[in-house]
Amino acid sequence: MNCHWVNRCKTYHSVEKQHGVEHLSSNPDFQGNNPSIHIIVKEQSNADIEIEWDVRKCESFLEEQGKWLQLRPGERIPS
Repeated sequence: MNCHWVNRCKTYHSVEKQHGVEHLSSNPDFQGNNPSIHIIVKEQSNADIEIEWDVRKCESFLEEQGKWLQLRPGERIPS
């Protein structure tokens, strides 16, 4: 969440879509180099399936402390 590109990132936009959450940008214009998405499939006690998507790494990662709080003040940082 502390990536400089998070609000412009096409990969992160795809992850937001999978989670069904509001997008940081409606028209992302940045494609990072070699992003890696980690997908976890969890079976719930009621036999439902939950799928968790996370961007785990990207060669274009550029740390910007506080980026998420700047974009979504007062909101919980996704984990």
